[in-house]
Amino acid sequence: MKKTERKKESAQTMEEQAAVGKINGSGVRMALLYAFPKTVPIMVGYVFLGMAYGILMSVNGFGVFWAALNSLLVYTGSLEFIGVNFLAAAVSPVTAFVMALMISARHIFYGLSMLGKYQNVSKKLKPYLIFALTDETFSIVCEEEPPETISREWMYFWMSLLDQMYWIAGSVMGAALGNVITLNTKGLDFALTALFVMIFTEQWIGQKRHWPAVTGVVCSVICLKLFGQSAFIIPTMIAILAVSAIVYKKENQKENDKEKDEKEDREKQMERRELQPPPAPGGQSLPPAAGRPGGGPV
Repeated sequence: MKKTERKKESAQTMEEQAAVGKINGSGVRMALLYAFPKTVPIMVGYVFLGMAYGILMSVNGFGVFWAALNSLLVYTGSLEFIGVNFLAAAVSPVTAFVMALMISARHIFYGLSMLGKYQNVSKKLKPYLIFALTDETFSIVCEEEPPETISREWMYFWMSLLDQMYWIAGSVMGAALGNVITLNTKGLDFALTALFVMIFTEQWIGQKRHWPAVTGVVCSVICLKLFGQSAFIIPTMIAILAVSAIVYKKENQKENDKEKDEKEDREKQMERRELQPPPAPGGQSLPPAAGRPGGGPV
């Protein structure tokens, strides 16, 4: 009997595990189908810019393998273009590290902004999400609010992975074609600017709250005037982070006050219900004892 019961329990456990596996697999696919259309604008920009990067690698003597490896392991956009010159000129590792830190310092603020969204992400996905957080990926991940049926962490993962795949594909194609065709890449970097304008416009149309976009534009313009074109990025990030923190704190305070008021209202309603006399058998409330005929103590 015990063996039979154990077999039944193990069979039920296996069925439950299989059902969970199906649900999880379905959730991953649903997240992929949801994330892909959101990344199409980035695909267009990344493929063309990746091709320009691949051609630049090929012109400087680095083939498809090095272009793909660099895009896989470095994957920092602007730093990759500068890295071509570092590789060609055999720049010292210390100089390359300092330059990379200065160029990519803005990612510190990206990471701080994503603490809330990535807080509940599983440990197996979080390291890659941190690694793959580029400017463009940040721009779509930070504002995207999927429906409840879509897994957030898998949506973040697919958006990040798809964006990197676009970049790798573009760099490989560019490196492969670099020795075959002659391409004038002048002005091609404007595709990245156009990509940001398009993402900004879509988010402006799709979001009800416009203060984050207005804050970014205003802080950027002010810091550009104060610090100049070569040094305004980090001050802009600091200003945006400070304004966002203040607004976030005020919004949290409003929500807490609202919840507190609602709680007090519920408590008052419960007190009123407790003070009401119990209903009579016929559905009517019993009158006070003093008001009944012959009322008072019996």
